[in-house]
Amino acid sequence: MTNFFDILRIQRWDDHRYYHHSLVNQSLHLLSAVSFVCAYLLMYKDPWLAALIGWLVSMTSRQIGHFFFEPRDYDVVNQATDEYKEAIKVGYNIRRKIVLMTVWAMSPLVLLLDPTMLGMVAAPRTWMQFIRHLGYLWFVVGISGLLFRTVQLFVIQDLLTGLAWATKIVTDPFHDIKLYYRAPLQLARGGLIARTLAADPQDETAESY
Repeated sequence: MTNFFDILRIQRWDDHRYYHHSLVNQSLHLLSAVSFVCAYLLMYKDPWLAALIGWLVSMTSRQIGHFFFEPRDYDVVNQATDEYKEAIKVGYNIRRKIVLMTVWAMSPLVLLLDPTMLGMVAAPRTWMQFIRHLGYLWFVVGISGLLFRTVQLFVIQDLLTGLAWATKIVTDPFHDIKLYYRAPLQLARGGLIARTLAADPQDETAESY
């Protein structure tokens, strides 16, 4: 268990220090995290609605932060190129995110081409029924994306790395709220790039800037 928590801590720290310099990105992650928590609360009662919130609010705001606001030039804080960070990214790097978001964006075509989804559901008669079915489809897409990368990590790295990454993804909303709750205020005061990078308390080599 010690190794598991060490791996989880390192994955969280690397994700924060490499990919969350922008205060806009941090603020969008806060929005994403809060909406994900709301989606978690709805998941057991209305998973289709949870999936709609998760994809339309949580995932879109999160990825907009990464795609459009996070600096992609040389990282002077961590002495790393963007190419290096993308190569060592444990989870979904930009290329894998593009694939995942493309699958999500194209998935409504499944319902348009076959409203019964191979006979698994009745064809929707109203737009509300279509939206419910779409929510369930997006729920499957989200779970599949999590499981696919977890199993992939089992194969290309090891079991603990995959389990730690899956745990990180599921708990990221709570961790992001803890990390980025001050970001909107800092952004409102006129900053664009975080002036300090919270140090990993167990990493003696961690730097601030």
